[in-house]
Amino acid sequence: MGGSQGGCRVYLITPPKLDPAPFADQLAAALDAGDVAAVQLRLKDVDDDTWRRAIDVLRPVAQSRDVAFLLNDRADLVRETGSDGAHVGQEDMPAPQARQLMGPDAILGITCKGSRDLAMQAGENGADYVAFGAFFPSGTKEVRRFISPDILRWWSELMELPCCAIGGITADNCAPLVQAGADFLAVVGAVWNHPDGAAAGVRMLNAAITAARSA
Repeated sequence: MGGSQGGCRVYLITPPKLDPAPFADQLAAALDAGDVAAVQLRLKDVDDDTWRRAIDVLRPVAQSRDVAFLLNDRADLVRETGSDGAHVGQEDMPAPQARQLMGPDAILGITCKGSRDLAMQAGENGADYVAFGAFFPSGTKEVRRFISPDILRWWSELMELPCCAIGGITADNCAPLVQAGADFLAVVGAVWNHPDGAAAGVRMLNAAITAARSA
């Protein structure tokens, strides 16, 4: 799931409510439309069986296309389900515990919001990438404080560890984040709510990343 050298890649987060079988077709169309580094399955307020069913249906769609398949918060299900890793928030589970549950080879991402201290700590705790945000108003979470792209620049100049930008990112507003050094742009609405469909959303994001890099 590496960031391409000096590049920036799309990191796709699923909508919090989905029906796995029809959604699998949407996901396949999105992944076939352009470069995507990872898919994070993020389900809210569902039981373990619902998680497992969704993973069984969606994981092969991502992995057959060499796209990393990550679980939001559920490090405990990674090994059992053959997923590639997990993304954990600061309130969800300590990073060392997530790492212990998943094993040394799984991908571990950690939410650091706007905190340089949390990001440094995440790196020491064995994170494979750190996530900063929110940068813009988001349709999926209430945001109380927006952070500046400067944190991405600071991190990418200082650290080898990839960083992911999250929060209200679209093809129209992503340029400053790409130029500041984000390795990944985590998106939800920009793809799944795109008026021309998810494939168009992925195409537009990749085009915006390319344009931002050459600007």
